[in-house]
Amino acid sequence: MAITSIAAIYFLFFVMSGFLMLPFGVRTADEAGIEKVPGQAESAPIDFRPGKVAARAAVIAAVLTAIFVANYQYGWVTAADIDFLPKPPSATAPAG
Repeated sequence: MAITSIAAIYFLFFVMSGFLMLPFGVRTADEAGIEKVPGQAESAPIDFRPGKVAARAAVIAAVLTAIFVANYQYGWVTAADIDFLPKPPSATAPAG
């Protein structure tokens, strides 16, 4: 597998992990017990830390990319293993 392919897969896992990490560890003003700023949305986080989210996403993406590349190298799970659709009958098989 080319390094550019690995980088692209890492980027995809990073973005996916980043979006999955967004709601974790976020508290609203009501949950924290502090007063809201006038015009603030009810769901607005009080202390958003994008660096922390990015760091968590980077670690998760690295682990998932390593598992993906290892599976590619060693063939633990292949497309044939997850193909659950029935095979069409062969055109040369006798009817009957």
